[in-house]
Amino acid sequence: MGRKRKGTPIHGWIIIDKPLGLSSNKAVGRVRHSTGAAKVGHAGTLDPLATGVLPMAMGEATKTVSYLMDATKTYRFTVRWGEQRSTDDGEGDVTATSDVRPGSEQITAVLKDFIGAIEQVPPAFSAIKIDGKRAYELARADQAPEMRSRVIQIHELTLINMPDADHAEFEAISGKGAYMRSLARDLGLALGTVGHISSLRRTAVGPFHEDQAISLDKLESLGHSAPLSGCLLPVETVLDDIPALALTETEARRLSRGQAIPVLPVANRSPFKDINQGDVVCAMAEGRLVALAKIKGGEIRPFRVMNI
Repeated sequence: MGRKRKGTPIHGWIIIDKPLGLSSNKAVGRVRHSTGAAKVGHAGTLDPLATGVLPMAMGEATKTVSYLMDATKTYRFTVRWGEQRSTDDGEGDVTATSDVRPGSEQITAVLKDFIGAIEQVPPAFSAIKIDGKRAYELARADQAPEMRSRVIQIHELTLINMPDADHAEFEAISGKGAYMRSLARDLGLALGTVGHISSLRRTAVGPFHEDQAISLDKLESLGHSAPLSGCLLPVETVLDDIPALALTETEARRLSRGQAIPVLPVANRSPFKDINQGDVVCAMAEGRLVALAKIKGGEIRPFRVMNI
C-alpha cells in the first residue's frame, strides 16, 4: 500500500496570476504552503520574467493536466528592437545590435508570415531536453545546445501598440509548444533588425482567463480558510470538450472500482447520440466526476478513476 500523502485533500483548479521574477515551480510551492493541499502541480510553465495565467491543478485535477497542455494560449508581449540577447528576453547578455527600427506598416506586412503552421527554433535557454539534459543547463555551461526547429501553430498575431520607436506590443494566440521569445527574435530578423522580448504576459490558457486569476498574495491571505472554495474551479473544467455521461450510483461504484459497465443503458439515457467506439467520455454521478473512460467493446472502461 502506498504511503499516504501529507496535507489536505483539495481537488480542483486554482488559477494563479504569477508575478514577475518567480519560477513556476516556486509558485507551486507557495500554493501548496498557503493552502495546505496534499498535491499541487502547474499546467504550462511560465518563465520567471513572464507574468499571468498559471493554472494550478490540485488533488485529482492533476489527472486531467494532459487535457490542458494542448490547449490554445493567449499572450501579450513587448518586443524591444535593436538588441539581440542570449536568452531572447531581457535577462540575457546582448549578443548583437542594430540601428534599424521598423515602422507599423512594415511590421503589419510581415505578420502574415508568422500565422498558421510555422517552423520555429526554440530558445537555447529553454527546458527542452537534449540528450537527457535541459537546454538551459547546456547554454549556461557555454555548450551551445543544438536547437532543432519544429512546427508550431500561431492562430493569431496582432500588433496592438507602438509606444516608441524601440518597442512594439503584440497579442498572440498560439498552440502547444510555441515560444514567444523565439517569435520576437524571428520577427526582428524578418524586419531587418534584431529584437528580444522585454515583457511577456499570458492572459489565457484554454478555458482559463486572467479575470479568473488570483494573486499569490491574496491566496496566502486566505490561507487554509473556507473562502478558498470561492476560487477553486471543478476538476472537470478542462474537460468541456469531452461528452459527459450520467451514471446511476450502482454504475458509479463499479467504475470507481475500476470495473467496466455496459455502454447501452448509459447511452440510451444520454443526450449524446454520436458516441462511438474509442471515444473518451466523462463519467458523472450527481454532478461528480467519477472517472475518465473509453468506449470499447460495448463497454465503458475507466482509465482515470477520480477519488473525490
